[in-house]
Amino acid sequence: MDIGLVKDRRPFEHRIGLTPPAVRALSEAGHRVYVEDDAGLEAGFHNEAYREAGATIAWSEEEVLMRSQLVIRISPPSAAEYEMFPPEQIVLGSWHLAVATQEAFQTLLDRKLTTIGIEIIEEDDGHAPVLEAMSEIAGRLAVIIGSGLLLNEFGGKGLLINGAPGLPPASMVILGAGTLGREAARFGRGMGAHVVVLDRDIQALRKVQRSTADEIPTMMATKTNIEKALEFSDLFLCSAAVHGERAPILVTRDMLKLMKPRSVIMDLSIDQGGCCETSRPTDFSNPTYEIDDIIHFCVPNLPSTASRASTRVLTNAILPYVLEIANKGFSQAVADNSALCRGTYTHYGKCVRAGLAESFGVDFTPLCEARATR
Repeated sequence: MDIGLVKDRRPFEHRIGLTPPAVRALSEAGHRVYVEDDAGLEAGFHNEAYREAGATIAWSEEEVLMRSQLVIRISPPSAAEYEMFPPEQIVLGSWHLAVATQEAFQTLLDRKLTTIGIEIIEEDDGHAPVLEAMSEIAGRLAVIIGSGLLLNEFGGKGLLINGAPGLPPASMVILGAGTLGREAARFGRGMGAHVVVLDRDIQALRKVQRSTADEIPTMMATKTNIEKALEFSDLFLCSAAVHGERAPILVTRDMLKLMKPRSVIMDLSIDQGGCCETSRPTDFSNPTYEIDDIIHFCVPNLPSTASRASTRVLTNAILPYVLEIANKGFSQAVADNSALCRGTYTHYGKCVRAGLAESFGVDFTPLCEARATR
């Protein structure tokens, strides 16, 4: 199979889909890999490393797209890029189609693209290897960045996250005890913050408490408890999300009035729409904004700030799926691998994910039927 790696055009996205050792594995399996010129440079992977791994360097994104049957990218393409994909191409990346526009989604169907969302690939046991790998990194980075946002020079009220002798630590509240929230809780507690975690799932809260030597306080995520937590939080991390769907709105604008002035909200579910009513996507050119004297940070691609580490971790998670598609072809790969089947949004002009079809008001076609119509 012909496989392409393109350079992401999204601002402040520094990652690439595969490392040179992964390209070598594909080349040794008999596949051709095309890498856009300098696509891996910002992650520390140079053209020469890809050449030595067996790849061909292409001089434009268009060349990679026209030569490749399977394209691997990181962030969702822009609306302008949708038209560049050749009809019937397979594109594997972080699509986040639950928050796409109606026009963009219809373009995918019209061009009969097969779109695989690495963020919704899910194994039979509920394990989402790619999402969890990136969430672990994002959780750690959120605490590092959040501790900076509490400082005066970054807009905060001048707090140390771990306090000082005679001074209590900052209060960090995490709404959502999934992989990201759990990792942020563990990392934040290790830095010395006072950490409290809320979730609607008692089993998820148990996992949080067992993740550290000293148990982290937890609360059920009722509206009353969320309001209480907003009152005492200095740093409020929103990480609540529903797998493959838009994140629920759990913090309204009226609830911001409960927070202390100059407190910080980091909406880490912003790539799925965000779970704070006042959230809107930002990037590192202007990462924060204020509403009602509350600082908001809503950068969706945190792992990109550790691009070399993130690319390596991402490669470890997606390479088995890429090899399966390349070795067997898409139809046989999804027939044999239920995780890939669950990770597919669209195929040959059909929406093969029921919740997405309902959201966009289009017909739902099970993937097995969509494959049969080819």
